[in-house]
Amino acid sequence: MAKTFTKLTRPAMRKLLPGQTIVEHGITFERTSNGDGVFTVGIMVHGQRIHRVVGRESDGTTRTQAEEFIEKVRSDAKNDRLALPKGRKVALSFREAARRYLERLEEGGGKDLKMKRQRLELHLLRFFGDMPLNKVSGFDIERYKHQRCKEPVQVRPRGKTVTRLAGTISFVKPSTVNRELAVLSHLFNKAIEWGWLDQRPAKINRFNEGNGRIVYLTAEQAARLIEFAKIDRNAVVYPFTAIAVETSMRLTEVLSIRKEHIDCDRRRIFIPKAKGGMREQPITARLAAFLSGYIAASPPDTPWLFPSPKARCGHAVDIRKPFRRIVAAAGLDPDEIVRHTLRHTAITHLVQAGVDLPTVKRISGHKTLAMVERYSHQNGDHIQAAMDKLQSRLKLAS
Repeated sequence: MAKTFTKLTRPAMRKLLPGQTIVEHGITFERTSNGDGVFTVGIMVHGQRIHRVVGRESDGTTRTQAEEFIEKVRSDAKNDRLALPKGRKVALSFREAARRYLERLEEGGGKDLKMKRQRLELHLLRFFGDMPLNKVSGFDIERYKHQRCKEPVQVRPRGKTVTRLAGTISFVKPSTVNRELAVLSHLFNKAIEWGWLDQRPAKINRFNEGNGRIVYLTAEQAARLIEFAKIDRNAVVYPFTAIAVETSMRLTEVLSIRKEHIDCDRRRIFIPKAKGGMREQPITARLAAFLSGYIAASPPDTPWLFPSPKARCGHAVDIRKPFRRIVAAAGLDPDEIVRHTLRHTAITHLVQAGVDLPTVKRISGHKTLAMVERYSHQNGDHIQAAMDKLQSRLKLAS
């Protein structure tokens, strides 16, 4: 007997907004961020969970086809023709898992998708390739780490990739490999969540990066950089630099600010898609006053603080060239002072000003206090000042 659908109807599917779903009788219809619709099925057949993406609305897939797929799966199972190994999940290659992983993240608005795709396609896929996902071992991961750390760093002058010349060669840093291992770990977690794996196939041991040396600007250097940004011919580089150095916001967070998300009265910027989850970013009174005037003078026909008609997303996505230009003009090294240095600068100066670490964490948007503690070792002056305060308060005799 055919099932009756009361929720998963054509009118209901048409009314769905991006990110919304309807689930009925094992069929899920999701409206993606680009307006397309995706049909998936998730059913239990003889004690085994079957989850498949049936197809997209733009490709002509309908609910009827999803129903037919379910009927076929159940029919095949009944006749013992279901192509599933007994007692375990379907063997899935790392390559296929990576493809599905990126596809699902894109459909669900996953974070940092560009870098995840780059780390998978340029490095992880080259090594793990067609290896079964559930067969990736700890030994394989250690071999990957060892191999990556022996690879020379690649530079890209004018869009071409070349290896650094002999004598100036440098190798991939452990911190770079750790970022790649983080993607591998996330893929494992999602594979379990989505039913591709029963458990993580291997433990991932990352390199101990230590505290390292964090490059930041002194107050005088920051002021000089701001002055040269003001007179640069690029209209975005000054407001970008001012916001970044006074908030510690990341590059993508700054460039993707919507004007409606700025509350100058409350001195807050709402960040809906921050790396650590959505948050409200506190701003200084000076920056609030600047942004108030900047918004008033900006074109009214765009929601973005930094609009870019040529960009597919509608807003600016990078300002590398003008930023290097103002760094050089300020007498600093453009290879050492990069855009992320502004974030390091803001956080370091907060710590050196004596702001407690939980408050710094709240401002910077870091996930853990351990990540903020790295900045407390950059300069010992504020630590010594704290000890002087302790001495003054105790007033102990010599």
